[in-house]
Amino acid sequence: MNNGVYREVWDLDSIFPGGSESPQFVEHLRSTEIKIKDFNSKIGSIVSPKSIAEAEEVAELIKLISEIEMNVLQAKSFVVCLLAQNPKDQKAPTLDDKVGYLNANFETSVKRTQQLLQQIEEKLWNEMLDTEILSNYKYILNEWRQKGRLQLSESEERLISDLMIDGYHAWYSFYKTLMSGIKVKVSISGKENTLSVGQAINLRADPNAEVRKASHEALENVWKEKEGLFAQILNHIAGFRLQVYKTKGVENILEEPLFNNRIKSETLDVMWGAVDKHKNVFIKYLNGKAGILGDAKLNSYHFWAPITKSEQHIDYDEAVKFVTSHLSQFGPELASFISNAFEKGWVESENRPNKSAVPFCTGFPQTGESRVYMTYSGTIKDLLTLTHELGHAFHNYAMEDVDSINKQYPMSLAETASTFLEMIVLDAAIDQATTNKDKLLLLDEKLKRSVMNFMNINARFLFEKKFYEERKQGFVTATRLNTLMKESMDIGYNGSLGHIPVHSWVWTPHFYITKSPFYNFPYTFGYLLSLSIYAKAKEKGRGFEKDYLSFLRDSGSMSTEELVMKHLGEDITSESFWEKGMDLCMNDVKEFIELADSTMVTEETSSFNTHN
Repeated sequence: MNNGVYREVWDLDSIFPGGSESPQFVEHLRSTEIKIKDFNSKIGSIVSPKSIAEAEEVAELIKLISEIEMNVLQAKSFVVCLLAQNPKDQKAPTLDDKVGYLNANFETSVKRTQQLLQQIEEKLWNEMLDTEILSNYKYILNEWRQKGRLQLSESEERLISDLMIDGYHAWYSFYKTLMSGIKVKVSISGKENTLSVGQAINLRADPNAEVRKASHEALENVWKEKEGLFAQILNHIAGFRLQVYKTKGVENILEEPLFNNRIKSETLDVMWGAVDKHKNVFIKYLNGKAGILGDAKLNSYHFWAPITKSEQHIDYDEAVKFVTSHLSQFGPELASFISNAFEKGWVESENRPNKSAVPFCTGFPQTGESRVYMTYSGTIKDLLTLTHELGHAFHNYAMEDVDSINKQYPMSLAETASTFLEMIVLDAAIDQATTNKDKLLLLDEKLKRSVMNFMNINARFLFEKKFYEERKQGFVTATRLNTLMKESMDIGYNGSLGHIPVHSWVWTPHFYITKSPFYNFPYTFGYLLSLSIYAKAKEKGRGFEKDYLSFLRDSGSMSTEELVMKHLGEDITSESFWEKGMDLCMNDVKEFIELADSTMVTEETSSFNTHN
């Protein structure tokens, strides 16, 4: 429990007072339901536009959709927060079901609109998009029209949406509930501790090797015990998704994730090509770290370990001050936003049992706020996680004045914003390091992120591709899932990792997220793209903030290729673009190896300083 200046428990009452018992939230759900019913009545009486004069009617539909979407997102975010902060809140799952029902009805309404737009004759469609009243929505409306071409009949789409509530989305809800309720018994210094999954996972960064190993083994025992149950959940989610694809005639399992991320297939291919070309450089880092820790090959449970057996601990207050100080130097809007987030209680970071294990940021569009969620235990990794989630929140802030339907940016760009802030803070810490040992420790943290994005995320991508292909033929057992994960990790890390965590498919929540299939490659994409943005920021200084905000505000209204060309002048379908980011990361490896060779790494206490 923190007794410092900054609160570690967020404020949800300012949004809907009373938590899951909030009468204001109940009223919000009731009014949202009425809006959706009214919209369905309206859309049911409209025929496909036949003249350009009817562009105004399309604009009215967009306005109504925007209003309802704000309501639904506000409700979804509130319930997500309730479920995360206290998985034992028995009323929260009921509210989650209600929100899921409303969201399914809303999605059906949007699909009916998309089908209506798809029926408009091509020439008239282009003329309508050129009108002043619709030109601002050109990209998203073309995207909707494209979606409409893949849709089934109205009755079939409604049936699928209805079945998702207690099927598809319910499996993900069950996964989160199950994971939040798991207790992990870890022996530390001869004392048995009962921890949440999040707390046990955080021990991966403990300075004591025995603690790291004990946590790893305790978690593995839990996963072995429950792997059959998690295999069922994963198979049911994938099976539902594949059946919908089959019904719609979608054969390529990457079609939806590429479309959702507004990325061309060739862009993804050249990105992974650049990564594969340079993986061996990062094996040098992994082997170098293994040598420092006394191993021939780096064991997976030592990956997040500090480079020394230091007693490094960063108090939460010190972490907040450090993050605030260095992000404030980027520009006045970010400075004001960060201060506001901490002062108004937007961050939940308390290290306590009975919390969800997964950090996240969620936006409340109606009130122009965000909430950041994590479990802070005092490591540099926690400080960077805090920064990462604040990056998502700042992206939400940048979109505040953007029309609602243009607010929905792809996951690839969401990860760009969060990683960008991480780089600012991590480089600030490296610049402030007073000894080579401290600099080595921080370079290690930086390179962990490179390895995660170039090797671990690549392994996740390969695993998911293999799993979905096999799932087309039937149920994939837990034993087979373990094998697929091992094979994928071997390829992803080029055989450089020991004690491969074959149960990664269990505790990696991204495999279970129903709103975003293949939520893996957006991290690597965002990481490499953020390197380019960071280079521009260092070149232009504080004046870059205005350009950066423009980039973020456009992130929901054009393709990723168009966005990067407009604001960075770069072609991301060219491998040379991705090579630039890889070069910067490879320079970090070179510096790490040189420092490791010249620095006597001991078990002394690190003097990492969070003060200016």
